[in-house]
Amino acid sequence: MPRHHVRPEGSPPVNGYSHAVAVPGPLVVVSGQVPLDAEGRLVGENDTEAQVRQVYANLATALEAAGSGLAHVVKYTFFLTDLARDLPALRAVRDEHQDPARPPASSLVQVAALVHPAFRVEIEALAVPAV
Repeated sequence: MPRHHVRPEGSPPVNGYSHAVAVPGPLVVVSGQVPLDAEGRLVGENDTEAQVRQVYANLATALEAAGSGLAHVVKYTFFLTDLARDLPALRAVRDEHQDPARPPASSLVQVAALVHPAFRVEIEALAVPAV
């Protein structure tokens, strides 16, 4: 499914995201994923990188079940409880899962807390179906 990644002239510089991504047709909407494994156990209690890796694994599972995949994500929304502590790990893992020449749009929000006090990250995604 063709996508158009936009960085408009005169827009501010970006770090790993596009200002806009135009997509035709249907979307796959993935609820915020958290660092729980398939049995509901917390992964990486004091390890942000491990939590982000588990969240990406959960995103991949949900996207594949819906006929999409990580390569088809057009927008992420990232929720972190501590930007200073957790943003480097988030960026490192995120960059393993996206094309740096065509990154999806994204938003990053620091939150006071997530649903479980040990969660450091939650990520939701919008994607297009795989062709």
